[in-house]
Amino acid sequence: MPPLALTLGDPAGIGPELALSAWLARGGADPLPPFFLVADPAFIERLANRLNRLVPVAEVDPETAAEVFPSALPVVPLPSGALVGAEPGVPDTVNAGATIESITTAVAFVKAGRASAVVTNPIAKFVLTRTGFAHPGHTEFLAALSVPPGRTPPRPVMMIWSAGLSVVPVTIHVPLKDVPHLLTQELVEETATIVARDLQEKFGLPEPRLVLAGLNPHAGEAGTIGHEDRDVLAPAVARLRAAGIDIRGPLPADTLFHARARAAYDVALAPTHDQALIPVKTIAFDDGVNVTLGLPFVRTSPDHGTAFDIAGQGIARPDSLMAALRLAARLAANSADPAATPSGEDIPFNVYAGRPRPAGARHFDPEDEL
Repeated sequence: MPPLALTLGDPAGIGPELALSAWLARGGADPLPPFFLVADPAFIERLANRLNRLVPVAEVDPETAAEVFPSALPVVPLPSGALVGAEPGVPDTVNAGATIESITTAVAFVKAGRASAVVTNPIAKFVLTRTGFAHPGHTEFLAALSVPPGRTPPRPVMMIWSAGLSVVPVTIHVPLKDVPHLLTQELVEETATIVARDLQEKFGLPEPRLVLAGLNPHAGEAGTIGHEDRDVLAPAVARLRAAGIDIRGPLPADTLFHARARAAYDVALAPTHDQALIPVKTIAFDDGVNVTLGLPFVRTSPDHGTAFDIAGQGIARPDSLMAALRLAARLAANSADPAATPSGEDIPFNVYAGRPRPAGARHFDPEDEL
């Protein structure tokens, strides 16, 4: 399988130093899959020296990256030859072009079969928009790159994955006051359908189990606390079940995320951003992975931002990036060979009291020990 393509991210953020830390931690009991960084090799060398990291940097092409990976960090130069002169912690629009070129190049490598998946380091959208970046965000840009120019891109869906909990926010970066108007039956159905399909095709789960959290307290209590759960979410669930998707809900969000409840599903969908992300970041703050569903290729990223405030200090933890690299390789292998993990046992969902859920388990047994 070809190596993974890791993007530069904002070079003033922690992404480049996380790549150095991840390479240093590549061995051990759970070794990292081979990856290459799409960046300016000289910038990466300077950063390694600044941080006193003993990381040899090798300028390579994608085809030789895996061979080089055990002895040096493989770096594929930006096709334009752009040089990066970022100062850690000081975002600068002068580097926006390199950030964008790294993303477009990584996607091109995957589409050409020269890389197996894209793993993206964090970007700062405000830096890019100041230079005319026209996309709402990182994910929408990747969706646009996945199709020929002029074609309608697929709808991407953000899932935050961890071994203890995986969640999907149905609405994402929008004000809470706008959610009731944006939360349509069609949006819920489209989101859940994409999630169920990719859990089958990329995660190897033959019968994915989904739940949908309610929007209002107590999932609306049959319309007495708001009507959205009764009039929008419940009909969407009914239609999804009629289409053969195993989904339950809407269920009260305040009782959906404890350990016993998590044993009964693989992914929880939630109407709002914070309903979904607060529990997963509580459970897996350091090693959660952002997975983009709905794309024709595998894309993962660390579940954190650029962290300009600590960039260049050598204290940023690479756990989430390492988890993103490992998961990307496993998903790429599943996509290349759907029979590789037919029951999904190689990619755990919802570790229950420290144990993966039993193979074939469909429902929570209240007699199970905590």
